[in-house]
Amino acid sequence: MWRDSPRRKPLLVRGARQVGKTHSVLDFGRTAFGGHVRHIDLELRRDAHAAFADDISPTVVLRRLQAILGIDVVPGRDLLFLDEIQACPRAITTLRYFYELMPELHVVAASSLLELAPGAYSFPVGRICYLHMRPLTFVEYLWAIGNQPAADVVAAGPTSTDKVIHEVLLRRLRDYLLVGGMPAVVRSFVDSGAMRDVFALQDAIVATYRDDFGKYGVRIDKDCLDEVLRTTARSVGRQVMYARLAAGYRGQTIKRCFDLLAGARVVERVPSASPAGLPLAASPGHGRFKATLLDVGLVQRLNAMPHDIDIARASLLSLYRGALAEQFVGQELRAALRDPPIGDALHYWSRAGEARGSNAEVDYLVAMKGRVVPLEVKSGPAGKLRSLHLLLREYPRCAPGLVPSEAPYAELPDQGLVFVPLYYAGSLERLIGGS
Repeated sequence: MWRDSPRRKPLLVRGARQVGKTHSVLDFGRTAFGGHVRHIDLELRRDAHAAFADDISPTVVLRRLQAILGIDVVPGRDLLFLDEIQACPRAITTLRYFYELMPELHVVAASSLLELAPGAYSFPVGRICYLHMRPLTFVEYLWAIGNQPAADVVAAGPTSTDKVIHEVLLRRLRDYLLVGGMPAVVRSFVDSGAMRDVFALQDAIVATYRDDFGKYGVRIDKDCLDEVLRTTARSVGRQVMYARLAAGYRGQTIKRCFDLLAGARVVERVPSASPAGLPLAASPGHGRFKATLLDVGLVQRLNAMPHDIDIARASLLSLYRGALAEQFVGQELRAALRDPPIGDALHYWSRAGEARGSNAEVDYLVAMKGRVVPLEVKSGPAGKLRSLHLLLREYPRCAPGLVPSEAPYAELPDQGLVFVPLYYAGSLERLIGGS
């Protein structure tokens, strides 16, 4: 455990706005430190920045913080929590000296927009450890709504499932595709069950992302930023072409907006890669990429889902031409990529990028336990999975290919396929044997 590690380094918690960083750290402080948490929000408490001026040795910084804020900070007892640390670049540099000169003090920092930290600062490479937070996964969502038995089924990994349980999980997944995993939104849904409240909160979160850049002096066309975000949400599953993200703006302006959203962890690239071998990131990808967003609930909101939508009878794969299902699978895979069983970034395959006269494309490639695994998010029968069949013919070592769908679990060894219910997207590594 980080708290008790003899080699403990300051912990930097990163993630987009509203994913629950502050709540999680404060809860950790209550349970692991008996409530002895010294929380300083450096975005709100600009007066605390003076503690990090000139001399940033830990003893001097603590003495100044105690005087400015009227708090005691006791090494070995207290958790010092420097929230929104990007607002004070000198505090980022100070993390190095807490590690080197005061290792007995437990220090956690949190940042949503570290790349936007103003001015020059020395980043303490090798002297901090990281934790990247994302929205609640589907399993975590099931925990949050109080359905532990359903969560246990999903967490156990893909297998044949009782028909009734399968239908229950698909119904819960339909809700999740609308609500998403942003903690405040999930809490609102648990408390009221009203989609109108859910959508209002999602709108507020999107507005927060738009406003963030102005706080740090980023000169950007906000209308272009809005259009890039909305068009990216409406283009999940398709190759990104900057010129198509915001009509009427120059390519460099559009690219800058996209890069800012990526740096804020709101959008995330899915580069193309070859399935020929590992690591995927080193394979020729021809510069092509698709994109996913932080959260499937925000994707549906940016696609302007009507308030009175009746999702109970909707096919998960028909919503926005399957974009919500593809976003969900990508989001679950990214969350799983934090853990050792899945060890490479998220990619996709585009045969057009290999200049072989075909536009075949497979939704995702991931590295699982020493091999490349292709995934195609589909609802149709196996015979219609032309791109996946083509990939498996050209790269037979990638078999079996995985097909997340609404269908029950099914193994088709003669076709080199395994159909996996969508709700298992975050536990697919359990299907794969070791290398």
